[in-house]
Amino acid sequence: MWERLWIDVHLATDAHGTGQPGGDDFGIVRNGAIAANQGKIVWVGRQADLPAAPETLASEVISGQGGWMTAGLVDPHTHLVFGGDRSAEFAERLQGVSYQDIARRGGGILSTVRATREASEAELLALTLKRARRLITNGVTTVEIKSGYGLTLDDELKQLRVARAVSEHLPIRVHTTFLGAHALPPEFAGRQGDYVTHLCETMLPAVADAGLADSVDAFCETIAFQPAEVERIFEAARRWNLPLRLHADQMSDLGGGHLAARWGALSADHVEYASEASVAAMAESGTVAMLLPGAFYFVREHQLPPVALFRKHGVPMGLATDCNPGTSPVLSPTGVMNMACTLFRLTPGETLAGHTHIAARALGLDGAVGRLAPGMAADMALWNVSGPHELSYWIGGVVPVTRIFGGVPDGSVT
Repeated sequence: MWERLWIDVHLATDAHGTGQPGGDDFGIVRNGAIAANQGKIVWVGRQADLPAAPETLASEVISGQGGWMTAGLVDPHTHLVFGGDRSAEFAERLQGVSYQDIARRGGGILSTVRATREASEAELLALTLKRARRLITNGVTTVEIKSGYGLTLDDELKQLRVARAVSEHLPIRVHTTFLGAHALPPEFAGRQGDYVTHLCETMLPAVADAGLADSVDAFCETIAFQPAEVERIFEAARRWNLPLRLHADQMSDLGGGHLAARWGALSADHVEYASEASVAAMAESGTVAMLLPGAFYFVREHQLPPVALFRKHGVPMGLATDCNPGTSPVLSPTGVMNMACTLFRLTPGETLAGHTHIAARALGLDGAVGRLAPGMAADMALWNVSGPHELSYWIGGVVPVTRIFGGVPDGSVT
């Protein structure tokens, strides 16, 4: 007998965007049913096709009351663990000061580094759990969390321990990413090469040995790390069999997308300035183009990511909140889906795919989460909407009426 069976629901089993208005495929099953047992989906289909009466099939039968069930949302790029506040920088940017100028004078990432170093592990955990609860309320069942605001071995380990602890306190899957190459720490001012060596020879081995990272990321940009330096970091990560990701081509075309593809990275993130050569390379390697419209909106960027090229070459486009204190203070994935439609001209089907199975692929979890299919994790969200297209319609975002994690509906998240 199954543990739970949901009936009286419409299902969006597997969203795919066509790039054409009105042509999206959500894998719709109307008047459906879906069953979960031991944390996995075990049956999906039309309610009329159930093999027997619902009450004979499951210990608990739940009516979805005509709502729409989707896979639980996946947020594959966040910086949830941080201390401090950067709202004053927001005010500065509104008066014409650029993000690059703020960063060069010690603001930006380094101001968050100072605050994060000063915060205790307990303080950081309390702040991070508060943010993670918001994501859970918004339908997220899997989240990626990066380090990168410590930039010393002890502080990076502190961040990663906090990230790991989130899933011990809350019903959510966590993928941790070591982002030691986020910015040059003040201790290494003028010695970026020495810091890269320290990162490769000391920090990364210690992180890997502690088992605290599921992947390694780097910020490849004119104000951060150059492609040759990223290559050194990726080579070191390979020695520890850690999957790769990359902040790429956000502010300029340094060939970051091509670099990520050459190393078989799971994703290249931001990619506003990615060239067609980079896009073609990403298509060949299977690297996901991770679009981050929250940062694009908040920093008021003008260079749109090459969505038409991603469609042309068949590069999967993921979506994430990029929740961070400086450039994307966003905790609503459906709000991000709306921004992706409005700013980047993605279709509703592309945005739902981008926050479910494509997002899962960017974490190496495709086949485990992100679709409503037998054998997948029973991570789901039930929405009171007219159809899956409505998830990307509300500007302020829409939240599910019920989130299911591992086959268990959420109660109060405390």
